[in-house]
Amino acid sequence: MNEAANTSDLSIPPAVAAPVKASGGLQGVIAAPSSICFIDGNEGRLVYRGYEITDLVGQISFEETAFLLWDEKLPNAAELSSLKQDLGSSIALPPHVMALLRTLPPKTQLMDALRTACSALGALDPDLLSNDRPANRRKAVRLTAQLPTIVAAFHRLRGGLEPIAPDPKLSIAANFLYMLNGKRPHETLTRVLDAALVLHAEHGFNASTFAARVTAATLADMHAAITAAIAALKGSLHGGANQEVMELLLQCGDAEGAEKKVRAMLANKEKVPGFGHRVYKTFDPRAHFLRKMSRELGEAAGNTKWYEMSERLIPILHDEKKLNPNVDFFSASAYYTMGIPIDLYTPIFAIARVAGWTAHVMEQHSNNRIIRPQDDYTGPFGLKVVPIAQRA
Repeated sequence: MNEAANTSDLSIPPAVAAPVKASGGLQGVIAAPSSICFIDGNEGRLVYRGYEITDLVGQISFEETAFLLWDEKLPNAAELSSLKQDLGSSIALPPHVMALLRTLPPKTQLMDALRTACSALGALDPDLLSNDRPANRRKAVRLTAQLPTIVAAFHRLRGGLEPIAPDPKLSIAANFLYMLNGKRPHETLTRVLDAALVLHAEHGFNASTFAARVTAATLADMHAAITAAIAALKGSLHGGANQEVMELLLQCGDAEGAEKKVRAMLANKEKVPGFGHRVYKTFDPRAHFLRKMSRELGEAAGNTKWYEMSERLIPILHDEKKLNPNVDFFSASAYYTMGIPIDLYTPIFAIARVAGWTAHVMEQHSNNRIIRPQDDYTGPFGLKVVPIAQRA
């Protein structure tokens, strides 16, 4: 008898090709090729479709950024006008989605309301059954237009107020601010929020984007993929850090209190929100812009308190932990100075990132292979079933 063929010893696992060992969280693993975004964490670079973020912010709008991510080039005047018209015609919510928002309990978290409403949008989408690029492109436009309306509408509903109908002539940033309180936003506020949306629009294979791509890879529709992305963003290790930053600043009250609190947190080995990044080993390039925005907004409002408190913490974290601010750190004080409620910070992230999410879904569907990594099994072999009466 050929002993090599004897498989009676089930405690020995069958021979398989050894998978490549991966570090925790798939760090350093390249999951797929992509032409959408490039990040150099050592140099502090962020590139959208070949354009450095330093060249984009302040020069192009969020609508132009979305076009770039979707269509691989910046729009000309006619293309941008057409996109704005398409966004404007899609910005109102279907009746069944608005009715759904009205049925949610007022205590529902905004990210839960956004996730639920996004899924419901797919029910009557005319392109639901097609994953072809033209259909996905139309769905991307609709989702980008509708997510701000969902957030603003539910924010008002939970406070006992009626939603404000969107104005199709306004930009995404201006419309969102308008729908929050019914007032036409100041040009400065619109400009700052628009720039923040550009900064948050895309960031490679982060957790929510990867969740969207994994879902899309099963050939699920775009609404399913974006719903998965929103669900991933809700987690505190991905979204919500800027809300935590602002809560910390409010708790401290002033710069002296903030320094004292943060030093105590470091002594207790507690994580300080808004500092450090999985990818960037230097200053997050997006934080440079938000730092400037926070200062300018504070000066315009005659209250630089929150900006000054934020600045006070930077050298402490750098000297003691070699950590730099990430994108969330200064967005906290910027949004707060703009009068945006704290628990809207993560939904605003989704309003921006949907442009990148939908670009990734289109890229995944265009050259699809189901995403199915192997796990590194660490469990036992050779166990035998014991009758239930004999089990401990």
